[in-house]
Amino acid sequence: MSDTPILSAPEKPQIPIGFVIFGVTGDLTRRKLIPALYQLAVADQIPEDLHIIGFARRDWDDETMQAKMRAGVLEFARRKPVDDAVLDRLLGSMRYVRGSFDDPEAFARLHTLLDDIKAENRLFYLATPPSAYSAIIQNIGASDMASCPSGWVRVVIEKPYGHDLASALELDAVVHKVFAEEQVYRIDHYLGKETVQNILVFRFANGIFEPLWNRNYIGCVQITVAETVGVGTRAGYYESVGVMRDMFQNHILQLLTLTAMEAPVTFNADAVRDEKLKVLRALPPLQGAKARENTLRAQYSAGKVAGQDALGYKDEQGVAKDSDTETFLAARLEIDSWRWAGVPFFVRSGKRMPQRVTEIAIQFKQVPLPLFGWRNLAGDAPNQLILNIQPEEGITLTFGAKQPGPVNQISPVEMHFSYDETFGGSPPEAYERLLLDAMNGDATLFTRSDEVQEAWRFTTDILDAWEEEPIKKLPTYAAGTWGPASMDEFLQRHDQQWRKI
Repeated sequence: MSDTPILSAPEKPQIPIGFVIFGVTGDLTRRKLIPALYQLAVADQIPEDLHIIGFARRDWDDETMQAKMRAGVLEFARRKPVDDAVLDRLLGSMRYVRGSFDDPEAFARLHTLLDDIKAENRLFYLATPPSAYSAIIQNIGASDMASCPSGWVRVVIEKPYGHDLASALELDAVVHKVFAEEQVYRIDHYLGKETVQNILVFRFANGIFEPLWNRNYIGCVQITVAETVGVGTRAGYYESVGVMRDMFQNHILQLLTLTAMEAPVTFNADAVRDEKLKVLRALPPLQGAKARENTLRAQYSAGKVAGQDALGYKDEQGVAKDSDTETFLAARLEIDSWRWAGVPFFVRSGKRMPQRVTEIAIQFKQVPLPLFGWRNLAGDAPNQLILNIQPEEGITLTFGAKQPGPVNQISPVEMHFSYDETFGGSPPEAYERLLLDAMNGDATLFTRSDEVQEAWRFTTDILDAWEEEPIKKLPTYAAGTWGPASMDEFLQRHDQQWRKI
C-alpha cells in the first residue's frame, strides 16, 4: 500500500505501463478517460512508454479506436486548442483487442499483447456495465494476468460497486479471489474533484476554522447534490437504481465522511480511509419506521428547466408508466460521535432541479441574544460557510455587518473565494487526478472494501424499510423546481429550513 501523501507533488508513474480499458467503446472512455490522459500528457505527467489497450466487442481495429479517441479529445479536452503533437503521440500508443468479456481466447490475446509490448506494469480499468465486472475479473485471473513478477498490477472498478449489501459482498468475494485488496482501486469521481480534496485542506490546515468544527458551534449541515438533467438515455439503468443507489450510497456519503471525519494521523491512504470509515460506522441505522420518517422521496413531473420544456419521469423513454423509482431524495442523518452528537445532517439530491450544483453548507449557531435591540440574524440569515463543489468552485462565508446609517440594522455580507479568479482557471477534471494516482499507486482518493460495505449496510437498511411499506404513489415535483411541496415541511419538523441556492 502506498504511503504517498495526497498533498505531495505527483511524480511520473513507473514505466512501462499497459493501460487496459475494458469497455473502451463506451462514452466514459471517449468523454472522460482519454481526454484526462491527454491533459496529463500535456502536463508531462505520464510516461512516454504508456500503452493504451482497448478491449470491447465492437468490430473495431487500432485505426478505428485511434480515430474515435481523437474525436473525443477534440470535443472534450479541458483546454483548447488541442496540442496535435501531444495527441498524436498518445494516439500512437493505442491498440485494440476485440472480444467479449466471457471469452477466454480474447483474454489470452490480450495477455500476449501485454507480453509483446513488455508492459511490466499493468492497470486494468473496468469502464463497463456492472453486470460485466465478475466475468472480466474472473477471466483476468484465469489468464494469469493478475500478477507480474517484474512490476505491479492494479484494477480500477467504476461505481456502482454492487446493488445492495449482499451483491457488494458477492462482488468483493469475486474480486478478492483474483486481486489483493491493495491492488483494487474503487473509483468515485467525486473524490477526484479539487474542491472535494480541498475540504480536508480547509479543515485541517486552517487554525481559524478547525476549533469551530463541532457540535459546540455548528447547528446543522446541509449537503446538496442537484442536477438539471433528467435520465436521458440512461432510463433502463436508472429504473433499477434511483437516486438512492445512484447518488446517496456513494457521492453523498463520501461528502459526508470528508465533512465529519477526524484528522488522520497522516495523509496517506490507510489513515484517511480509516477516519472516513469511523464516520460511516457512527451513523445510527435508519430502519423501519425511523427510516421512513427521516427520508423523503419524490419523482419529477413535466415542467421547465432553464426555460425549456422537460418531460416527466414516467414519460421518458424506457421508464415504466407505473414506476415508483425515486428521482429526488431528502434525508436527515445523525452521527453518534463526540464531535457531532446532536447535530443534524440534511442531504438532498435530485434530477431536473433548477440548477446544477453540489455544495456543503455549514450553518453555525447564532449568538444567544440580540444586542441593543438589534434584529438577530438567526433564522433568515444565519452565519454559514458554503463549500461550493461544482460548478462554480469556491468557498463562501456569510456573516453579519452593520448596515451604514443611523439605524442599528445588521445585514448579511459575504466573503468569497473563487478557484477561477484566484488560480486563473477551472480546476483539473477529477479523472486526471484519479488516473495519475492509480498509476502511481496512491489509493487515498479511492474507496476501500470496508468503506463500501459500511455505506451499503446503511443504505440497504433504508431500502429495506421502503420495501416494507411501499408508497403507492410517490410525491411529485415539477421539473425545474427544488423538490416536492412536502420538502419544506420535512425540515420544519426539525426546526430547520433549506438553504436558498
